[in-house]
Amino acid sequence: MRAAVAGLLILFAVSPAQAADTRHADIRDLIDRAFGPLLQAHDVPGMAVAVTVGDRVEIASYGVAARDAKTPVTPDTLFELGSVSKTFTGILGGYAAALGRLSLNDHPGQSLPALRGSAVDRATLLQLGTYTAGGLPLQFPADVTSYERMIDWYQRWTPSAQPGVQRRYSNPSIGLFGHVAAMSLQRDFATLAERELFPQFGLRSTFVRVPPSELPRYAWGYSRTNQPVRVNPGPLDAEAYGVKSSAADMIRFVQLNLRPASLEPPMRRAVELAQTGYVQIGPMMQGQMIQGLGWEQYPWPVPLDQLLAGNSEQMSQQSNPATMLVPPQPPSGARLYNKTGATNGFGAYVAFLPGRNIGLVMLANRNLPIAARVTAAHAVLERLAR
Repeated sequence: MRAAVAGLLILFAVSPAQAADTRHADIRDLIDRAFGPLLQAHDVPGMAVAVTVGDRVEIASYGVAARDAKTPVTPDTLFELGSVSKTFTGILGGYAAALGRLSLNDHPGQSLPALRGSAVDRATLLQLGTYTAGGLPLQFPADVTSYERMIDWYQRWTPSAQPGVQRRYSNPSIGLFGHVAAMSLQRDFATLAERELFPQFGLRSTFVRVPPSELPRYAWGYSRTNQPVRVNPGPLDAEAYGVKSSAADMIRFVQLNLRPASLEPPMRRAVELAQTGYVQIGPMMQGQMIQGLGWEQYPWPVPLDQLLAGNSEQMSQQSNPATMLVPPQPPSGARLYNKTGATNGFGAYVAFLPGRNIGLVMLANRNLPIAARVTAAHAVLERLAR
């Protein structure tokens, strides 16, 4: 009887190709169960979710990129990344440092003489890049609509704390970091991103300025009142929230953050600098959340409630105590790296686990609740990491 059973097991053993197909089907089923319900629950017109496990990639596309035209979402549909753009800004700053064009300990006035002696010039570029410059607000005031007004606003800004003691999530903070980094490389940020940064990652569908030829792939976002919208220009928008990309490109970006060895040495070092932990946030997070350049990180495994707290309005809308890490923590395979992003009509989430070689991208043309994105992603990552 045992011999007969053994024979049956050999007869019905699956081939490596069949096993791979099964794994892809399992991953797709996992994505569907975690993210599929979000479309109806939050009236999301369209969404693309990409997962990488080892060398495998699975991309699930749902719904439409434009309701009127009923254009289906595909892996190549362009979505607005919102603040996920900050991860590119962190890498570009690291790239300038790796090339020796700046030091993260420099001050902005060294590149922008108009800011010398101002309160913002007391902060280092590292503190600007980690939102610890002294209380720069989430957004520029509504009347800051030009470069000249922006510089004047920085000159007149009054800090609420000394640099390095509190984290206040801020577009003007990391925006200035990215602007100075681009100045050190003697080009504007958008040009550097599109002609140097994105190409080095092999990103062919990632833009700050979407070319006319690519507009048919550019999804429409949908506001709370279901009006089709796209992001408005603003001061330092490219640096803070202005990148548009596809699920196919973003999962490649994640793969190269997981395994940067194939990048040229300066860009590889830039990725390492962006993933380095510079600031410990607490006491709300009990010292568990660490701020990098763009990326936010946690020890893995991280409980869902801790990940939700780190991506909550408490962290994005209010000041939190911060401690600069000396020395900084180098990138670690034992951590989860993540970043959320949104514009008025789009929502995004990116997360990856270097130690498990697993990553996830979610792009949607609705600014659905961050808690819903994080909860779904955590379920997928936790299951795959087992």
